[in-house]
Amino acid sequence: MNYNITPVIKVCELKELYKSDNLIILDVSNGKEAQSNYNKKHLDGAIFVDLNSQLADIKEDLSLGGRHPLPSIEKFSELLSSLGITPQKHIVLYDDKNGSNAAARMWWMLKSIGHQKVQVLNGGFQEAERHNFPINSEEVFPISTVAYKIENWKLPLACIDEVEKASNSQDYLIIDVRESTRFNGEYEPIDLISGHIPNAINIPFSTNLDENGLFFSPEILRGKYKNIFDSKQSNEVIVHCGSGVTACHTLLAMAYAGFEIPKLYVGSWSEWSRNGKPIAVSRS
Repeated sequence: MNYNITPVIKVCELKELYKSDNLIILDVSNGKEAQSNYNKKHLDGAIFVDLNSQLADIKEDLSLGGRHPLPSIEKFSELLSSLGITPQKHIVLYDDKNGSNAAARMWWMLKSIGHQKVQVLNGGFQEAERHNFPINSEEVFPISTVAYKIENWKLPLACIDEVEKASNSQDYLIIDVRESTRFNGEYEPIDLISGHIPNAINIPFSTNLDENGLFFSPEILRGKYKNIFDSKQSNEVIVHCGSGVTACHTLLAMAYAGFEIPKLYVGSWSEWSRNGKPIAVSRS
């Protein structure tokens, strides 16, 4: 089957592909019950990947990189090899939050090492279940392969110093994808301080989705972000969230819309708010 690799894949398209020997499906659901939920039921053939232990290098001091710093290139290479992933494999990722959580994060990580065939399932587990994708509780044990050689992260990253510079300049666009109550400083359920980075604008990642939890079409997303970017180039745009995870959902949406992927600030609010940096609020 000739298949156009877009960042997002529909359930009907995955149904046509999922028996392929070249396909690897990964369940990247996150949360306290993620592993047990996977053990109860998951997409047929899916392998479980854990955000906290496998897609991040969490430090005791969260001021050093935030709540979900990227793992080392070496650790990520080891993970891919343990999952049976080679550069030629077609990877489809899903989670139980419409692809807005760790599935998008792993998509960004794979794209950032140059992996070509990687997609996120539109609507995640719930959409697949709704459309009768085969589901079972059989755990999948991948066959380890040769090492997946990685040189570095190829997609653009912004460090806290660059974000601070951007927060004082109109030459940059800082996009915060958290929900508006957290951005405004009205509510903070996770981090120690509420508010947002000065000069940032708020575009919640949930606005990438329609009322059914599916991505808007590339055309709609392109129109939306074209207006937001105005004349800014991708290297002048920095996207962040609370810990560098859901920000990847918006980067995924931007890529789906045909834009070059802007800079990701992995440390995000969890790092910024713990380093004595300026904080803005937008309370009504």
